[in-house]
Order: sequence, then C-alpha cells, then structure tokens
Amino acid sequence: MVALAVTVYFWSFMLVTSLILFPVALLIRLVTAPFDRRLVLLHRFTSFWGSLYTWGNPLWSVEISGQEHLVSMKPRVMVANHQSFADILLLFRLHTHYKWVSKVENFRVPLIGWNMSLNRYIRIERGSIRGNLKMMRDCEKALEEGNSVMIFPEGTRSEDGKMRPFKEGAFELALRTRSAVLPIVIAGTAEALPKRGILLHGKHRMQVRILPPILPDSFQGKDARQLSQEVAALMATTLATGVAAARG
Repeated sequence: MVALAVTVYFWSFMLVTSLILFPVALLIRLVTAPFDRRLVLLHRFTSFWGSLYTWGNPLWSVEISGQEHLVSMKPRVMVANHQSFADILLLFRLHTHYKWVSKVENFRVPLIGWNMSLNRYIRIERGSIRGNLKMMRDCEKALEEGNSVMIFPEGTRSEDGKMRPFKEGAFELALRTRSAVLPIVIAGTAEALPKRGILLHGKHRMQVRILPPILPDSFQGKDARQLSQEVAALMATTLATGVAAARG
C-alpha cells in the first residue's frame, strides 16, 4: 500500500510540477537566448526540474560517486547504461552541461518533450538510416559548439537490468570528433522502476558511478566496434561487482 501511495504521489507530482515549470523554462529560453547560445542556463534549470523527482521521493535514495571526473570543461561523449526511466532523472543529478540524445517519440510528450525541444536536445529516429545520419551530424555540431552529449549506447532499456550489447554510434562519434568518452554506470533503477509498468517497487538505493574519462589518445588506431566493446566490458564489470564496491 505504501508503494502504491508513493506511486500515485510520484506521477501526480510530476504532472503538477511540469505544468508549473514548463512556462518557467519557456521564459528562461526567451530571456537567455540572445546571450546563452548553448542554452546552459536552461539546461541547469532542466536539471533542477528533473532532480525534483528523486529528491522528493521517500522510497529512493541516490548515491553518486566520481564527480571529480566532471571537472573538465572540454565536451565529451557521455555514455550510460540504461535500465529504467529513473536513469534519466538520476543523470540530471549530475548538474553538468550536456545535450541528451533521445528517441523522437520523447519529444512529443506534452510539457516534458516540449522542454526537450526548447533545450535543443538531439533527436534520433530509430530504424531510419537518414535519421541516424542526421543524429550524428547534430551530435557533431553540438560537440563543436562546446556541448557534451549524453547517449544510452544500448539503444533502449534493459529488460532484466543486465547490460545489452552497445551500438557503435556513440563511439564512432568520439572517433570522428576526437572527443573523450565518459562512461557512467547506473545501478538499482531496474528494481525501483522496471521497464514494464509504472508502479514504484518499495525502497531502493540507486547508484551512479562516473568512471574516469577515456581520452582520445588512448583509442587511437581503434575502430568504433572495438572501442564500444572495450567500454561495454569496463562498464559491465563495474555493474557486476557493484557500484559501491567499485568506488575509489
């Protein structure tokens, strides 16, 4: 009964706050657009907005480690494993600047999707070669302009919490632009909010581990497939041994 009550509160809170905060986001975009070309302030506000749903959830506790790896101001290709809708909320808790790469359907969601468009997050049309090419061009442009990009290289959420094989696009992007790859490992979200369903499943500790960046010089001579497999193996090992145990 507690989980059901918190579930109703969670989704109701998300609806009410979205109704209130989207007009604020629109105002920020209008006011800051002339001088904030990368929309840094709008993304910071969006990070605050997204963080509300983990800050205000009594069933969830969040632990983040490795934040020292966010210090670099150079744009990076940020890659995270994907277990749950809650992953997105956790990654907003990093409070660092990036552009999301997200399926085009998410941009059609009222309020939240509209805010994604305001932020100029990057659309991907899955299953479309033309759409994938456009996504890569948009990512390259974002990196050139000084933005990091955030990608789920599995392409979709895992059914069982175990990592799916990585697609190569994020790593091809890193190779093309000579950008560092920043691996981020998420644990505990699959149990807290499974892929199928909207019910929150009791108390859970969710963890985010930011691994050291993989610098371009270290993957010189590798192709996207090799790089994707190496990063996936590194992240899978961290996930399997537990984010907390891997700390330090």
